[in-house]
Amino acid sequence: MININLVQQALRDSQVDGWLFYYFHDNDPIAQNLLGLTCGHLVSRRWFYLIPSQGDPIKIVHRIEMEALDSLPGRKLAYVGWRELEQKLREALSGMRQVAMQYSPKNAIPYISRVDAGTVELISALGVKVVSSADMVSQFESTWTDAQLAGHVEAAEALHRIVFLAFDEIKRRLRAQQPTTEYDVQQFIMRCYQDHGMMTSSPPIVAVNEHSGNPHYQPTSERHSEIRAGDLVLLDIWAKPTREAAVYADITWTGFLGETIPAEPQKIFDIVRGGRDAALAFVEQSVAAGREIYGWQVDDVARRYISARGYGEYFIHRTGHSIGLEVHGNGANIDNLETRDERRLLPRTAFSIEPGVYLPEFGIRSEIDVYMGEREVLVAGRPIQTEIVAVPI
Repeated sequence: MININLVQQALRDSQVDGWLFYYFHDNDPIAQNLLGLTCGHLVSRRWFYLIPSQGDPIKIVHRIEMEALDSLPGRKLAYVGWRELEQKLREALSGMRQVAMQYSPKNAIPYISRVDAGTVELISALGVKVVSSADMVSQFESTWTDAQLAGHVEAAEALHRIVFLAFDEIKRRLRAQQPTTEYDVQQFIMRCYQDHGMMTSSPPIVAVNEHSGNPHYQPTSERHSEIRAGDLVLLDIWAKPTREAAVYADITWTGFLGETIPAEPQKIFDIVRGGRDAALAFVEQSVAAGREIYGWQVDDVARRYISARGYGEYFIHRTGHSIGLEVHGNGANIDNLETRDERRLLPRTAFSIEPGVYLPEFGIRSEIDVYMGEREVLVAGRPIQTEIVAVPI
């Protein structure tokens, strides 16, 4: 569970009167993670948990679920009907001008928008302004411990090995004239995860030729293509160690099944790599200089590089995402396309940098993971990709 004293100090620094958590029917996994709650017993009614900037927290629970928040510190207020719930909320929020909730104005950051509009209206009707908890979530959920960083490095190095194991498996199968599909390679990678003591939320992407032009294509047992000599193969793989509180690593590599890389894929790869490296250099230089940077700024750097070379319209997703307990974490994303992510990139957080260019015939993406320390930047799983991998068949 988060440290209440540190939260209260952060609230005071932000001049926010409290952080109000609201939960109903699995609406807010952020609240569960931050408060250290499990599904050990039935919770079917609304609860609220208020951490004020000063004083003891307050728990608001239904009378038939009095134990719902007993693992948390604070004073308990119980309600039965909706009128009493509003009365308890008014009592808890008395004297407050504004509270943070998992809310994002205009749903600008969907990862944070966990509280429904009606609940925001309810709190506002009590005379309390609701502000976004986005920066608080970044600070208290997305920062890593030393142990998590070590696990991330371990995972990134394992993924780097698995990429080349996968390319070797493709080569072995094709040389043996063994029919090979995207799905076969995907399942081989899943077995590699187990062999390396890792787990994943979903199977990896293995995409050949035109399928690599679809950023989130995933083969299945029913839908897949055969892999042949002369194909371009994109591998996007993510996993984390199978232990409590471990965080993910997530990388993407591209290979060609032949000795000589065709000119057009090589040209696009060089452009994508240039955008990736420009974004990374911006982060490294900013951190070394002690400058604050924001997710949207890093996206702009990569996007400008690719657009200046005529392929901006084919770069159809954000440059990167937060990485944490989930592969797509709740911290700041590298985004000024899908959203304008104005959250600051905080020390001890991590994110991907993964620009891509997606054409009808094929797509190229190159993905690395970036961890920001106080005055240093770490990219685990090196060496990062600098050329399309040639896989002679």
